[in-house]
Amino acid sequence: MVDRPGADIIQVDNVDKRFGEFLALGDTNLRVKEGEFICLIGPSGCGKSTLLRIIAGFELASDGTTIVAGKEVDGPGPDRGMVFQDYGLFPWLTVRDNIGFGPSARGLPKAQIKETVDRFVELVGLSRFADAFPHQLSGGMKQRVAIARVLANDARVVLMDEPFGALDAMTRERLQDELLDLWARTGLTIIFVTHAIEEAILLADRVVAMQPGPGRIVSDTRIALPRPRDVASPEFNDLRRQLSAELHG
Repeated sequence: MVDRPGADIIQVDNVDKRFGEFLALGDTNLRVKEGEFICLIGPSGCGKSTLLRIIAGFELASDGTTIVAGKEVDGPGPDRGMVFQDYGLFPWLTVRDNIGFGPSARGLPKAQIKETVDRFVELVGLSRFADAFPHQLSGGMKQRVAIARVLANDARVVLMDEPFGALDAMTRERLQDELLDLWARTGLTIIFVTHAIEEAILLADRVVAMQPGPGRIVSDTRIALPRPRDVASPEFNDLRRQLSAELHG
């Protein structure tokens, strides 16, 4: 496990979220240190994506406070980037232009934009495809572009909503390894939503389990296994059984 001794970068305090009369998220509290890798797991309807969107600023909490990097969240910001399952790329832009969209929109000088784009194209291993369009890429490549686009916008916190859910098993495993390598090299703070207990244990410093009715956090488990992690080890499977019992209890 990478040692991440930093201060809290995310603070979620007593957050509720209502949609009309429906309480989607109730009395939710979460602390995330800078550089931590957190996985949120739980069944559909437990509030995982709602919590992620509140941290991103796409939804505002009905009650409670959410603070990122010392500032209360009142909307989206470039310090927080969101990666979705469906990639969200602009189909009319090349890989290079998709990654450079944020820096261009912020009015940065052309030389700085080019330097930023070149760096992140190389970082995610897409230099050979920099001038390709999204329809010319595999699913795994598209997701790498989506991640690079977030990083090029100077995000300190990356919020990932089941980003590998639509990928085949081999591509998913490869991107899991690439994401861990990228995280280790950059020191990013990552919150990653998944339905898969095995994926959560493989990736995370901490696995935060949620349950519906209303959506709430029911456990927060530190994963002390050394990386790279062996999914066949007794220790890994003990954790899998423990988390499965918590989710289905």
